[in-house]
Amino acid sequence: MQSPFAVHADLSAGDALMRDSARFHFGFTVPFVPHMGASSVVEAVSESKGDLGLIPAFAIAGAGPWWAALEFESAPKIIARLPFVERADHPAAMPVFVVSRAAADAMVTETEVWSMRVSGWSVAAVNAVAALADVIALPDRAFDGAALLVSIERGGIGAVSQALLKIGATIRSSALVGSHATRYTIPAKG
Repeated sequence: MQSPFAVHADLSAGDALMRDSARFHFGFTVPFVPHMGASSVVEAVSESKGDLGLIPAFAIAGAGPWWAALEFESAPKIIARLPFVERADHPAAMPVFVVSRAAADAMVTETEVWSMRVSGWSVAAVNAVAALADVIALPDRAFDGAALLVSIERGGIGAVSQALLKIGATIRSSALVGSHATRYTIPAKG
């Protein structure tokens, strides 16, 4: 039986790690389509009817803010963060976002994922948001600008915005680009 969808994966962080994640979470019968770069994955998912995209949930040197392509209403969104359960001995532990087209009423919204562009990104800004949210930051246009991908519990983006404004940063734009279930972490033994 042919799979109803394919998994497109950004291999920038490592071919074997991404394949392990795809196979562990989606099985061996789902077609695996490799890409070099998150933007290519987002484009492939955008052109599909039900495919999934796997993108590393951390910054890749030299990559741009791929999540900006998710800001449009018709664009796919982040629908999950893998692995669902974090544990020291996880066989597919690399953190990845799953991107897909999903009906708004089918989205799990415990954790919201926001695209933000800020001016005044500095050590003070990093410290201001580090305790509030998981953030991926990449340089963006201006000398002190940054493109952020912010993962925070539902409704928490206001606190991130206030923390940035308090230290003198300027928020140039923000858009909700997805959501997912809260990750569960099993503490290491010992």
